[in-house]
Amino acid sequence: MATLKMTDDRQKNIINQLHPRKIILPVVIGLIVVLWLLVKDVNINVLKEIVFSWKSVFWLFVALLLIIIRTFGYMARLRVLTGNDLSWIQSFRIIMLWEFTSAITPSTVGGTGFAIIFLHKEGINVGRSTAVVLATSFLDELYFVIMLPLLLLLVGGRSLFITSLHGTGIALLNNLVLVAIIGYTIIFLWVVLVGYGLFINPAGIKNLIITIFRLPFLKRWKDSAIKAGNDLIDSSNELRHESFSFWFKATVSTFLTWTSRYWVVNAILLAFFTIKDHLLIFARQLVLWIMMIISPTPGGSGFAEIILGRYISDLIPADPVHVGGVALAMALIWRMISYYPFLIAGAIIVPGWIDRKFVEPFTKKQ
Repeated sequence: MATLKMTDDRQKNIINQLHPRKIILPVVIGLIVVLWLLVKDVNINVLKEIVFSWKSVFWLFVALLLIIIRTFGYMARLRVLTGNDLSWIQSFRIIMLWEFTSAITPSTVGGTGFAIIFLHKEGINVGRSTAVVLATSFLDELYFVIMLPLLLLLVGGRSLFITSLHGTGIALLNNLVLVAIIGYTIIFLWVVLVGYGLFINPAGIKNLIITIFRLPFLKRWKDSAIKAGNDLIDSSNELRHESFSFWFKATVSTFLTWTSRYWVVNAILLAFFTIKDHLLIFARQLVLWIMMIISPTPGGSGFAEIILGRYISDLIPADPVHVGGVALAMALIWRMISYYPFLIAGAIIVPGWIDRKFVEPFTKKQ
């Protein structure tokens, strides 16, 4: 990074972390789980419950359209937060890289740590990139902080946390309330912390950065960290004094993005069934998102398919004997539409981007 000057070893580490070969692990994990579940739960009787028609084509198209809207919302927000200093092409590239790193790393890691690098390499200074990523995180978590209590009020706690078909299937789901409370508390505290750093006391974040870079193995970058902290304060001041219109656009794009993301499952279910409890399905996905955070697998591979299949089974109007397999099939379609395309897009974009942003500049210095 510019202010945090990267050594050759650090650049090589970043290149290695972004290498498309990282796609292999989540794909293998996902395929193993999928094959195991297919053999275990899906048979000819299950497939008979899933009738493909022109209605299916329409609603699957809607699901794909929602994915596009989700991506557009991310891009629009990125342009707003950077003052339109990024072009639409640059914003698209960053979002694809961001989604790719989220897909190949455990959910607890995600792609946020790389986002600062992506922004910086596309021409945004490190301090401002940090502020943009923090603002992005703040808005994302704010959506959840607002929406979960609202949806809980609308659908009721019993419907949200207790499924009516064969209980919840696995022990983790039997403790949904506890998981949701812990997850929500962590997210709420994060929103408060980031909001404080961005809008009230950005100097506190600078001091935290400097403290971290006083550690022996990071001390060599202390001066650069101070510069990055100063950039962060300047950028935070810019964000703090932005107009109502600026924050309105960023907030609307955030709500558009996440709402589109969660409606994908509803559209997939409508492709094959008559669904009544759309708000409940939507609400349960917020709880699912909490559980995805603790997934140890890259991009939640395997974990997401199992959890969603279990969690929506009681809302699908199918034979109770086969509904578990049907729900699993819906979960697999969901992942095929919302997860694997970003793996593929990232694998296509990453090699060229690495060559332009890391390899070529490094070669020119030799």
